[in-house]
Amino acid sequence: MKLTKLDVEFKNIHTFSEVIGINDRHLDVLNQLFDTKIYTKGDSIHIESDDKETKAKLENVFGILIRLVDSSIQISERDVIYVAKLGETMDKESIIDHYINRIEITKTVTGKPIYAKTINQKRYLEAIEKNALTFATGPAGTGKTYVAVLHAVKLLKSGHIRKIILTRPAVEAGESLGFLPGDLKEKIDPYLRPLYDALYEALGRKQTDDLIDKNIIEIAPLAYMRGRTLENAYVVLDEAQNTTKGQMKLFLTRLGFDSKMVITGDLTQVDLPTNAASGMVHATKILAGVPGIKTIEFERVDVIRHPLIQKVLERYEDEHN
Repeated sequence: MKLTKLDVEFKNIHTFSEVIGINDRHLDVLNQLFDTKIYTKGDSIHIESDDKETKAKLENVFGILIRLVDSSIQISERDVIYVAKLGETMDKESIIDHYINRIEITKTVTGKPIYAKTINQKRYLEAIEKNALTFATGPAGTGKTYVAVLHAVKLLKSGHIRKIILTRPAVEAGESLGFLPGDLKEKIDPYLRPLYDALYEALGRKQTDDLIDKNIIEIAPLAYMRGRTLENAYVVLDEAQNTTKGQMKLFLTRLGFDSKMVITGDLTQVDLPTNAASGMVHATKILAGVPGIKTIEFERVDVIRHPLIQKVLERYEDEHN
């Protein structure tokens, strides 16, 4: 197969180095996404293909990445994946605008800004800001829970809320909680690990543990919500596809004044018994169009993990269909 030179130009060696990545990591990602071989020769890019469509797509991706780097935006492997996916349906200037006008969610414990990584994450944040109750549906890896927890930390730091409550139903995939040691909270804590990880990133382990000890951050099973009214709080219900109709109604009616509720779940991963309907599926249908309630639907393009995960999801979806 002959090598074809791509029609892309780099302003300087810094741009070239940032675009191809350390040890050509970004090129490796693009090789997997486009099922081709990409080579560098000096400051030019070649592909082992004479397919005009592949050449045009890669030229578009590299053109966007070059513009981003030249705009002082640091790109990662995740950005390379996302730009490539967006390039299939969105024009170059809109993609660049998304990155240049990024929304900062909060800062890490070391002061590094954390931005909304995808267009749907940006829409998600805007929905949470404008509404008291927000549903977020979509596959794993789209940042539904991560973004909500970080946004909750931001509002806690700014004094807009007094308490963060993170919860999920006690339904798990493939294991029985009854055979695990400890009380209900101790049993469910391992399943809440992604929530802890987000808190540690934004607050650090010590401050997170201090706030939990002071009950300013509460991490508890959904059963602990019964009989409460949650005011001045930011409440995140994770894995909500595994709530029953009754559990979801109970949870939604806990909403108090000056509070926000964010409900996340993957509607394709319901672990309830076959005769039990998902409370999240039911709620998003009957509450559609109610002022103050918004549903954001994440898609496979929002999965910003390793490109192989996207291929795994594609195969499972193809088999299901």
